[in-house]
Amino acid sequence: MKNIVLVGFMGTGKTSTGKVLAQRLGKAFIDMDSRIEDEQGTTIPKIFETKGEAHFRQLEKELAKKLSERANAVISTGGGTIKDPENVALLKKSGLIVCLTATPEVILERTGRKGERPVLDGADQGDRLAAIEKLLAEREGLYRQADYFVDTGDLSPLQVAERIVHMLKTRGELHG
Repeated sequence: MKNIVLVGFMGTGKTSTGKVLAQRLGKAFIDMDSRIEDEQGTTIPKIFETKGEAHFRQLEKELAKKLSERANAVISTGGGTIKDPENVALLKKSGLIVCLTATPEVILERTGRKGERPVLDGADQGDRLAAIEKLLAEREGLYRQADYFVDTGDLSPLQVAERIVHMLKTRGELHG
């Protein structure tokens, strides 16, 4: 079976939903950010700090290429993975793209801790909401490339996973 690739802005539930969905479908779960951290032996904020965003994006692209060559996995992408058209093309080659969405206010609430979100950490709470809104607007067209969409705002990861399973069954992508 094709991979299920979860995309969306940070804080939309890609990792938590991905774990539940992978378990529900009996597939491997791969979190791209965690894989990069494991392979690099450091955190993403440290990679941004010491080597810059461009270096991180190159690591992300290399991993997208590797993952496009496998099947039967649920893949949780980093929030910015979709910024690179090549990443999207690679991940679509072997997977169905599911975009998880939420309002800027929900995202702000979910991403409130500083030190974990390099592209937001320079802003205070008011500016952080504006930064989220700006980034969402910039990426809106990119997210439209997804095959399916689920608003995660009022749902638990289990509920999101069940919606994805239902959507896949309804559209003939998943049987049983």
